[in-house]
Amino acid sequence: MADTLTIRPVLTQRDRKAFVDLPFRLYAGDPNWVPPLKGEALGLITPEKNGWYSHAKAQLFLAEERGRVVGRISAHIDTLALTMPAEQGFGPGIGQWGLMDAERQDVFQALLAAAEGWLREQGMTRAMGPVSQSIWEEPGLLVDGYDHAPTIMMGHAKPEYRGWIEGAGYTTIKQLFTYELDITQEFPPIVKRIIQSGEKNPRIRVREVNKARFEEEAAIILDILNDAWADNWGFVPLTPPEIKDVGVKLKPIVFNDLIRIAELDGKPVAFMITLPDLNEAIKPLNGSLLPFGWAKLLLWLRKPQVRTMRVPLMGVRKDLQSSRMASQLAFMMIEYIRRASVTKYGASRGEIGWILDDNQGMRSIAETIQSRVNKTYNVYARDLKTGVPVSA
Repeated sequence: MADTLTIRPVLTQRDRKAFVDLPFRLYAGDPNWVPPLKGEALGLITPEKNGWYSHAKAQLFLAEERGRVVGRISAHIDTLALTMPAEQGFGPGIGQWGLMDAERQDVFQALLAAAEGWLREQGMTRAMGPVSQSIWEEPGLLVDGYDHAPTIMMGHAKPEYRGWIEGAGYTTIKQLFTYELDITQEFPPIVKRIIQSGEKNPRIRVREVNKARFEEEAAIILDILNDAWADNWGFVPLTPPEIKDVGVKLKPIVFNDLIRIAELDGKPVAFMITLPDLNEAIKPLNGSLLPFGWAKLLLWLRKPQVRTMRVPLMGVRKDLQSSRMASQLAFMMIEYIRRASVTKYGASRGEIGWILDDNQGMRSIAETIQSRVNKTYNVYARDLKTGVPVSA
């Protein structure tokens, strides 16, 4: 069928709609795929509606066969990522691709060739993927954990994609893990003792955020985040337009008792963000808020009762990292949010991540509270000049 396959750039709103619609057909029989709200998915690929485009550019491609869309991919360049240190994953010359779905391997190969060609035209020398599209959205390809649905802001993929990507000469440069745990169970005695010790320390205060002061609280968290994550692989600072977008997107699922800020001697030094798994509410809507989906979602948002809580972000200021204090603050925040999640929101399961494969401190905390890896995501790279895989 190669002679009937065409790859073309996405140019119109109709093309973007086709880009968003394709996964609904490809994953129709997958019980663990969560259909995104189509309006939100369109917003992510529309420059006027996504603050990430204030420092990035992208070219989307569709694969068509006899007038039928059979694949899609995004090629994109984050100009902020180009300025980051190369040892942290990005740096000069690295472009990305993502939002990839295809019916067959030959379709994927043609799409990947188009994405790589566009990146070369833009002067890029390395390609990293999948990153869809910002590193803060859905980085990595799911390679383990296909048997259960992802939580909010985590990706899903077909098992065969791994072989297609690795067969195209890409090698894994980073693995991202999510950890799950039964939050109805109390933590081990050693963790309880650490928490109790912290509660007796007058220097420590762990408080809830105040949603009524949303912008002020968000600024505190962002300040800690930028300090705590600055040396992490893949870090790109969030810009004001992106922060505004995140606020609009996440504010409806921000609850005071699920987000904590830890203070030491009156100074904010750590935070933990926990979100009710919105995927549980949107999955039955099949991508649409009409005719009655909006009412169901609004009712859920007023008082969410969920099975799973997700911890997408935690951070401790750099000068405390690797200290006993950092672990103590983390355990205290986790415990307080665990209690609220169970008693107020009916949750029984927690998910922490993603966590970098070399983040031994965070992985140790996750393992100490008896959580286990439930999903693994690979990030791949390849040299665009030589075709040689890029080492980690």
